[in-house]
Amino acid sequence: MSKTILLFPGQGAQYIGMGKALAESFAPAADLLKRADAVLGFSLSTIMQEGPEEVLKSTDNTQPALYTCSCMVMELLKSEGIAFDMVAGHSLGEYSAIYAAGGFSFEDGLRLVRVRGELMAKAGELKPGAMSAVLGLDGAPLDEVLAEASKSGVVVAANFNSPGQIVISGSKEGVAKAGELALAKGAKKVVPLPVSGAFHSPLMEYALPGLQAAISATHFSDLKIPLMANVSAGLVTKGSDVADLLVKQLVSPVRWQQSMEAAIAQGCSKAIEVGAGKVLMGLMRNINRDIKVIPVETLESFQALKA
Repeated sequence: MSKTILLFPGQGAQYIGMGKALAESFAPAADLLKRADAVLGFSLSTIMQEGPEEVLKSTDNTQPALYTCSCMVMELLKSEGIAFDMVAGHSLGEYSAIYAAGGFSFEDGLRLVRVRGELMAKAGELKPGAMSAVLGLDGAPLDEVLAEASKSGVVVAANFNSPGQIVISGSKEGVAKAGELALAKGAKKVVPLPVSGAFHSPLMEYALPGLQAAISATHFSDLKIPLMANVSAGLVTKGSDVADLLVKQLVSPVRWQQSMEAAIAQGCSKAIEVGAGKVLMGLMRNINRDIKVIPVETLESFQALKA
């Protein structure tokens, strides 16, 4: 029997104007946006809809903005009774996925992602780092590159996004050296990413105690819908397990390709990308072109889902 998985984008999918069209045309989404402003004590809605870009791109704002945008779209899917069998989110998107699966309230998830963003931004200031996407090189050759480049500085595989697209993360020196070595070993391209820190690397360890404390203080319910977790590329439903995995996720690689392959093996043949952009649709094309991904962010895009 065919199954549907909801996919939630992570950092990098944000843009000025995100969520605006839905908030203007769908009252429950507008109400959720007002709740976000009230919880945070500042106008996240203005940052999302008007920018400026530098403010939206700041990690402590980007994360609650993307989470809120995805949750606004979830209000639309819930109102229309859209059924789904599994959820997954890319890095930050995992928080939106947990909300969609009933793991915590919108407000509790929003507070968590704000704290997470603040801690990650601070970690980036204390231990400046970099990230780059390596295209066309993976497996043993990339492992060799990382081992050699680690002599110049910390560098690890951070995101296993799709075949031939792996993001590396670490110190500026380590990432730069790994990029040089990867090109010399046959990588098609190495693309530096515009990020404020070395996410999913040991340089994020500063943020661990604070995030663990915030997660420990948050009530996690058992999930109503299974989550395909970033860290394990396996299904999880128990609230305490979900909480543990979110802590580990901060300094562990995002196993997105493996997660999507596992979801497909479990019978998922259709996916809905919930929130800003179409990044995950693009990754799925490289993982398995037979899986149809429908991105939903507005009432207009929702019509394609119903067609």
